Amino acid sequence: MDVKDEQAAAKAKAQAAASAEAPEIGGSETAAKPRKVVTAKAAPTKVARAAPKPDAAKVPPAAKAAAEGAKAVAPDKPTPPIKQPAAPKQPARAGRMPAAKQEAAPEPSPLIGTPERFINRELSWLHFNRRVLEEASNLNHPLLEQLRFLSISANNLDEFFMVRVAGLRGQFKSGIVQLSQDGLTPAEQLARIGEAVTALASDQQRRWRELRDSLFEVGIVLVDGPEVTRNEKSWLEDFFLHHVFPVLTPLAVDPAHPFPFIPNLGFSLALELVRTTDGRLLNALIRVPNKVDRFIRLPDLAETGAVRFIALEQAIALFIGRLFPGYSVRGLGGFRVIRDSDIEVEEEAEDLMRVFETALKQRRRGSVIRLEVEASMPENLRQFVAGEFGVQSEELFFTEGMLALNDLSQLVGLERSDLKFTPYNPRFPERIRDLGGDCYAAIRQKDLIVHHPYESFDVVVQFLAQAARDPNVVAIKQTLYRTSSDSPIIKALAEAAEAGKSVTALVELKARFDEEANIRWARDLEKAGVQVVFGFIELKTHAKLSMVVRREGGQLVTYCHVGTGNYHPITARIYTDLSFFTADPVIARDVARIFNFITGYAEPAELERMAVSPLTLKKKLLAHIADEIAHAKAGRPGAIWGKCNALVDAQIIDALYEASQAGVQVDLIVRGICCLRPGVPGLSDNIRVKSIVGRFLEHSRIYAFGGGHGLPHPKAHLYISSADLMQRNLDRRVEAMTPILNPTVHQQVLDQIMLANFLDNEQSWTVLPDGSSQRIRPAEGETPFNAHRYFMTNPSLSGRGKSLKSSSPKSLAAQRIRLESVLAGASDL
Repeated sequence: MDVKDEQAAAKAKAQAAASAEAPEIGGSETAAKPRKVVTAKAAPTKVARAAPKPDAAKVPPAAKAAAEGAKAVAPDKPTPPIKQPAAPKQPARAGRMPAAKQEAAPEPSPLIGTPERFINRELSWLHFNRRVLEEASNLNHPLLEQLRFLSISANNLDEFFMVRVAGLRGQFKSGIVQLSQDGLTPAEQLARIGEAVTALASDQQRRWRELRDSLFEVGIVLVDGPEVTRNEKSWLEDFFLHHVFPVLTPLAVDPAHPFPFIPNLGFSLALELVRTTDGRLLNALIRVPNKVDRFIRLPDLAETGAVRFIALEQAIALFIGRLFPGYSVRGLGGFRVIRDSDIEVEEEAEDLMRVFETALKQRRRGSVIRLEVEASMPENLRQFVAGEFGVQSEELFFTEGMLALNDLSQLVGLERSDLKFTPYNPRFPERIRDLGGDCYAAIRQKDLIVHHPYESFDVVVQFLAQAARDPNVVAIKQTLYRTSSDSPIIKALAEAAEAGKSVTALVELKARFDEEANIRWARDLEKAGVQVVFGFIELKTHAKLSMVVRREGGQLVTYCHVGTGNYHPITARIYTDLSFFTADPVIARDVARIFNFITGYAEPAELERMAVSPLTLKKKLLAHIADEIAHAKAGRPGAIWGKCNALVDAQIIDALYEASQAGVQVDLIVRGICCLRPGVPGLSDNIRVKSIVGRFLEHSRIYAFGGGHGLPHPKAHLYISSADLMQRNLDRRVEAMTPILNPTVHQQVLDQIMLANFLDNEQSWTVLPDGSSQRIRPAEGETPFNAHRYFMTNPSLSGRGKSLKSSSPKSLAAQRIRLESVLAGASDL
């Protein structure tokens, strides 16, 4: 391969990395050095509607939070400076009058038309991961749940380096200078990422030290090697010899024993040894096995009642003599390797499953992106390890504390219910239960939406399991992006195929870090007689669709499930998602067309109600935004509500900026990456963005447009979707978006789910114009409102049955009125 070919290959990989999926959960606003936080007096706005009603929500509360942010001082632990243009303070909101009667709009922002109108995607993700880390300091959470958030933030950071930083590093090393949409070169992005990650990692270690002390106080003790008692050491030596020693391989490093390969996320000990007979020096390695628990529980020999652990590497260090007899330890330190873990697949691949199996083997051997070294490692050992990996200074990170904080999840598994969230058992929709558990009878009555994790994922499993056993079911089609290792979904599909039904399963092999599991499912399904399809090579299939064709009264009736989340019974317990069930023949025809598009590459000529990316979904969203602009310019209420995991797509962001400038009120809930700058005068005065991070992971995607009526309103255009507002979802994936037309379901999604999320003031953050965020706290005298707690204690509107007719969900009217009064005061700020 000549130089040009190498550069072309590197560029292709870099572009693939640019579309890589960001990790699922993320962070908060802490830093080593305080700075002044740029805050804008965001315009809290009453959402316009056709006619006032006593209990109609008038404004989502992101406005209240933004107004509070204007008065607030810097957060307790603000983020390190990020070179973004600071927006001036925003004027008071314009109110609900038609645009023509409002006060004069601010001058157009100098950011319009410049790359600086966007927040950098990578830095926004780091802000997100800081919000997750901040939950590790949230004293409203039980202690082990705080530890869980710390573990999650560390795991997120690993995946961020494996995919996002790996792509940027590849661009930089290949000499690619293509600018990001916010105008930064790969080198500039890497420099800013380095600053932010250094502060983030430092804060993770600081929080770990604090949590370690707190755990000690409740009888959970992590001891270092020198702190082990004589009796504990005797027990530990026996444990070491029987359970650890057999899986360790001591490795000398000299000309006859070259430095070994260390796989991705490999944890190792580097040693400088001295031979006792002649004083000869020897460098050596011990690879810490990943199949052995990171923390060894010591017996309570003193009968104190405390639970004592020692880290595996600390235990190994106590018995180096067993591994290198005749040598003494002169220096020792741990290190950890993070490698490029993205997978490239050539578009002309003939057998996709075989290609992925080969790529998975190569993943563990990707280039080193980050080398983490214990700060206590002697300098000569540092140089030895860094030299063997050939890493540059910016790829070497010194850790003052414990490596691999993600392993703390093991301690979270302790049986200490007093230190964890109270267990929550999701409800099974009463309407289905009232019909004897017959999913299809309930769906025939009217459309149904199930709100996970508050309502059980068992409904989705039962939908397919019932179909597998039903002799009147003739065909099942199903998409599979991620599911569990022992998936009841897979079992139901296999059972249906073995019963002679026509079963088609679309298995997406390109679901990052789940590729190996998907290959296994595909083989199992094929053995059972399922027609397995892998979709497009160049497009990931991310749509969540299921259809069951049933013979009823001499004709075929199609029942559909359209979801916002994966068919994964484990994550369905912690992810907030929506499962929409319908027997609407129009939706059924659209779902069938989408399946035909995936399996036969036949682009649907025209979908009647649904939209699919990369063909029509973005167009439909842009058309609705344009309609809201037209309503606002005509003096009618213009309003947009949205809830998603990420907002990155430049076209969508620019359309929302244009809507804001036209007077459309835009309220968004964006859990993770947000490249839009909210509350900037002359650019985004009328846009407010909040993020929710709490016990459950916000994952549902909901998009609503007032249609000239304001929001919420029964005539609003309402959709649920599998797609976030990112280029990868809208342009490079197969995603589905479906309208919600049934009045009860419409009311549930808009007036119950969206409104409760806007009202939340206990686990919400205001996204500020510079991309940072600030925790929303209830004002003095304001009633705290926790959306997750609300959904855990109130039945859904569409899932209620006869048993709950007299027990409707608690009205949000009081909170709406309270919110209105708060915002009325905020308008005077």
